[in-house]
Amino acid sequence: MTDTASSSRKEARGTGNVTMVAYHDAHILDVVGPLEVLAGAALFLPEGAAPYVTRLVAPEKGAVRTTSGIQLQVDMSCAEALADDTPIDTLIISGGHGTAAAIEDTVLMRFVEQAAGRARRVISICTGAMILAELGLLDGRRATTHWWWCPILSRSYPAVQVDENAIYVRDGKYWTSAGVTAGMDLALAVLSEDLGHDVALQVARYNVMYMIRPGGQAQFSANLVAAQAQDKAIAATLEHVLDNVAGDLTVTALAARAAMSERSFARKFKDETGLTPAQYVEAARLQAARIRLEQSDQGVEQIALACGFGSAERMRRAFQRNLGISASDYRDRFTIPDLPVRQVAPP
Repeated sequence: MTDTASSSRKEARGTGNVTMVAYHDAHILDVVGPLEVLAGAALFLPEGAAPYVTRLVAPEKGAVRTTSGIQLQVDMSCAEALADDTPIDTLIISGGHGTAAAIEDTVLMRFVEQAAGRARRVISICTGAMILAELGLLDGRRATTHWWWCPILSRSYPAVQVDENAIYVRDGKYWTSAGVTAGMDLALAVLSEDLGHDVALQVARYNVMYMIRPGGQAQFSANLVAAQAQDKAIAATLEHVLDNVAGDLTVTALAARAAMSERSFARKFKDETGLTPAQYVEAARLQAARIRLEQSDQGVEQIALACGFGSAERMRRAFQRNLGISASDYRDRFTIPDLPVRQVAPP
């Protein structure tokens, strides 16, 4: 999207009032992570009003304790917010260990229900999805949450269509994200919708975020899968795959490297990772290809060969199968342009 289009969209929409809902034992990154991403947009827009004005609402005004022990200063209590008629463009519900207790807070739940009804967009971060589900707002909708809590969300609220793998899901005006830092990925998607893709990419780079991840991408990267393996032979194999994506990574070759029969290797691999060897190899190759597409000028055919796909067509099919777009389209969407950074004076 061009700068002109981005500016036009911003001017048409105006300032977005963002209300973040927190509570005792919310995860601090669920609260501040998305807000930092949204605030960063001001660095890459023309002079003028900030694109987002945020406020923090909690059951009580004053200090709210987060899971890290750090306290956040709350602007407004839920009771005060119920009586306030300030328009809400985006309502965000944080997650954390205190979610179960928050669900029992009738004032907090009444505020969320009322605010969700008048907000243009409603977002939950991590286990904040439980609050929306408890209110019935996710019934009949696709949603996600932290991978640990997905089975609980599904079991407790069977009317919700839980996507256990997605980083974030959008269904109508409701957006839900996986755990913790996935809320920042969702916030980048919000920026892209509100202010244009170029601004979102610049904010990602400014925050030293590894890449903009599509919502449908699995919650686990190939590196995280490798890190969780307990069996030494399988762990070594996973690292070998990451370091040699262009090599011979057939089951036969990998089983021989692990000194196992192919059958035993495939079974052990699936037990350790939840993936077949072929699925993991493709994930590792996709990860390597995405980095090259984002950060280099190499041609698609050259990248396909360097990342072990063998041909641009095979890589294209892998991208379509896993991300829903071709490798060329991925590059067009995720190459970071150079936009000027303006200095923002403190308030």
